[in-house]
Amino acid sequence: MGEEEQNVEPVESGQPSSQDAPLASSEDVDPVAALRVQLEEARRLADTFKDQLLRKAAEFENYKRRVESEIAAIMRSANEGLLLALLPVVDDFARSVKAGKEQKDYEAFYAGVEMIHTKFLKVLEKYGVVPFTSAGKPFDVGFHDALLQIPRADLDPHTVVEEVERGYMLFDRVLRHAKVIVSTAPEAPEESNGQA
Repeated sequence: MGEEEQNVEPVESGQPSSQDAPLASSEDVDPVAALRVQLEEARRLADTFKDQLLRKAAEFENYKRRVESEIAAIMRSANEGLLLALLPVVDDFARSVKAGKEQKDYEAFYAGVEMIHTKFLKVLEKYGVVPFTSAGKPFDVGFHDALLQIPRADLDPHTVVEEVERGYMLFDRVLRHAKVIVSTAPEAPEESNGQA
């Protein structure tokens, strides 16, 4: 095949080729016709690429809509397990309220609410929510929101004196900061310098 291609090429020295039919010279080719052929080929390629682009864009839009729909469905049902786990706690509250109305036994009512509280905390713990203790620990903005500062001589400054609202962790991050009261150094009494 390589030898045949060499025979087709015109001889550069201007001598006629050994082939029977002479090749057309570059002067015989109409440049406008050649440009029209190139233009038509470029248009065909452009139409092909445009068609491919439109198809890919449509496929991407369909994919995007499908993913958004799947995400919305996941988000709607994401808390289903937690909600199902909380329903028995709600049932316990309903039974406790009903029994409290009927029996008027404070001690039994208190014990029932305490049991429900423990059950509720176990459900939260199952889903990664655990409380953290703040009282007596140094104040840390990563875990605490200070509601008030009070002077205390018996504690180091910036120590959590009281936990007003408990803080909770969700696995390894703070879900809710604890609202706390923090100690400050007591003010030093003003010294009198003996002047009246």
